[in-house]
Amino acid sequence: MLVNQEDIIADRADHANTTAWVADVLRSRIASGELLPGTKLSEQQLAASLQVSRNTLREAFTMLSIESVVTRYPNRGVFVASPDADAVREIYRVRRMLEPAAVQWGPNLDLSRLDAVIAKARAAKSRGLVAEMAAANQDFHQALVSMSGSVQLQQMMARVLAEMRLVFHAMSSEPDFHTRYVEENASLVELLRAGRRAEAAEVLRGYLDAAEAELLGHLVP
Repeated sequence: MLVNQEDIIADRADHANTTAWVADVLRSRIASGELLPGTKLSEQQLAASLQVSRNTLREAFTMLSIESVVTRYPNRGVFVASPDADAVREIYRVRRMLEPAAVQWGPNLDLSRLDAVIAKARAAKSRGLVAEMAAANQDFHQALVSMSGSVQLQQMMARVLAEMRLVFHAMSSEPDFHTRYVEENASLVELLRAGRRAEAAEVLRGYLDAAEAELLGHLVP
């Protein structure tokens, strides 16, 4: 993927904290699938492409390591993480706290945004594009948490979804994992449209329980 250096400089100039900006860039690349689990992150190449010092990059790596998005190995370097079963359990603990609460009580319901994500997911499903279905699913759940109106909760969800994207790679041999959630997401939107928010939150809890069980069934022998 080609990166426009002028865009990088402009984005960085708009960000008061360069370390946080670098972490955001790397997190976004991981969440989009550009950086896959197990990928070694080259300090030299990344520092040059992002036009930051190696010390700044190392600080960003530390932030991402705390989030379990990257893993440091002594004398080997920094790698994009490959989440295990314990990581999946922790991801879903966080998601069960964030998402149903935003669905039930969030003040910023944006049905147009949710409808657009569902349309994108259905188009990907009709064409058998698994990666695009996964991306639409990520967008959908980020949109749910955006209903909270909280910047901090949305940032937390972005971190969770970056780690979630790494988990999805473990399901690459199970394309149907994403397929069924397209219409389940659509059903949630219809409950929200009807004003049945408490019911939507309860359905979402069951949805998250089922997704976690399926992932653990795949990861745990």
